[in-house]
Amino acid sequence: MSICSANAALARRRKSQAGLTLVELIVAFTILTVLASMALPMARYQVRRQRERMLLRDLDEMRAAIDKYKDMCDTNKIQSSGPDAYCYPPSLEILVEGVKLNNTITTGKDTGKVRFLRRIPKDPMTGEKDWGKRSMQDEPETDSWGGQNVFDVYSKTIDKASDGTPYSEW
Repeated sequence: MSICSANAALARRRKSQAGLTLVELIVAFTILTVLASMALPMARYQVRRQRERMLLRDLDEMRAAIDKYKDMCDTNKIQSSGPDAYCYPPSLEILVEGVKLNNTITTGKDTGKVRFLRRIPKDPMTGEKDWGKRSMQDEPETDSWGGQNVFDVYSKTIDKASDGTPYSEW
C-alpha cells in the first residue's frame, strides 16, 4: 500500500467519523442553559397572571351574586334571614342552595327557589373553597368574620401581586 492511498483512507475515515468536539458541546449546552433560564421565569409569570385573572373573575362572580341577593331582598322578592343581616346572605352556601321566593306556591322540592351561584369556586391562590368573608358589621380592615352576613369576599392568601398589593385586598 502506498502512502497516497493510506492518506486517502485516513481522510475517508475522518469524514465518516465527523462529530462534535468537546468545545462545541460546551457551547451548545451553555446556549441551551441560557435559553432555559430565560424561559422559566416567563412561564412562571404566565401561570401567575392566569391565576390572577381567575381570582378576579371568581371574586366578581361571587360579589355579583351577593349584590343580586341584596337587591332581591331589598325589593321583598326573598325573605331576609334576620334583622342583623341587612338583607345580605347569611353564608356563601345559601347562594348555591337557593332561597325561597316570597309569594310563590311550591309543589316540588326545589320549585319557587332562586339560586345565585352554581357552585362556590376554589380560590386559585390557595386552592381551597374557603374564602375570607366580611359582614356588614365588620370593620373594613379586619381579617375576622363576624358571622352576621356576607357583605364581601376576599382571598385568604398572604401573597402579593406584582404591583405590591396583597391579593386579599382585591
